[in-house]
Amino acid sequence: MNLSVSKIVVKLGGTLLDEAVSRENIAAQLAPLPACGVRLVVVHGGGKQMTRYLADRGIESRFVNGLRVTGAETLDAILKVFAGTVNHELVASLNHAGALAVGLSGIDALLAEAEQMDPALGAVGRVVNSNPALLDLLTGHGYLPVVACVAGDREGRVYNVNADQMAVACAAAFGAQELIFLTDVEGVLDESRQVRPRLTTAESERLIRDGIATGGMQAKLTAAQAALHGGVARVLIAPGAASLVLERVLSGEPLGTQLVSSEVYAR
Repeated sequence: MNLSVSKIVVKLGGTLLDEAVSRENIAAQLAPLPACGVRLVVVHGGGKQMTRYLADRGIESRFVNGLRVTGAETLDAILKVFAGTVNHELVASLNHAGALAVGLSGIDALLAEAEQMDPALGAVGRVVNSNPALLDLLTGHGYLPVVACVAGDREGRVYNVNADQMAVACAAAFGAQELIFLTDVEGVLDESRQVRPRLTTAESERLIRDGIATGGMQAKLTAAQAALHGGVARVLIAPGAASLVLERVLSGEPLGTQLVSSEVYAR
């Protein structure tokens, strides 16, 4: 395994965390990295768990352009599910696997400051500033920060933030060399429905413009472009359920889709 990259952010989709077996599997892959000298930050979503929690309480989930409309009841649920159950179950699994994991959200130490994106969406926010001091402090002492996709502002407001956007904000501010999205897809498909092993920013824009990358994948590519523009050298979209996925991608195996700027990124 090539661990020459010293700062890595891994974003976990909620699907990987929904079942204990899957969660413990990915935790076992993540937990050893800090002891190997990697300053690792994990950012997670939890949309599937959130939708189920709301449905159990008779609250309808409404989405606009892929973003969950967040009223008062939904925001309360987000704190309970994202920053509560999902975050702490993952922290517990990481600690069981040998890490010293610390559960956080963007509210903590103003890690992620946000503003309201659109009044029609309620308390959905966009990150406007990320303060990496807490991430630097924790990772510098061997801890593994686990960040839920909840942000705040200096007025005490709380926002639901898209997990991909949270991961990008953390990666750029933290100075991560690599951002890995572990998802429930094999990678980015081209017009022939084949996984592209590598995409430049220009090629990603073409897939979006031509309507080939839509929905969640369009959002992933847009987030990847923002990360590259923010100074992250390499972004990877990889299948989180693949066997030993982290060991394989960190060893340089071409798994999933690597997104780079126009400059060739060399490991």
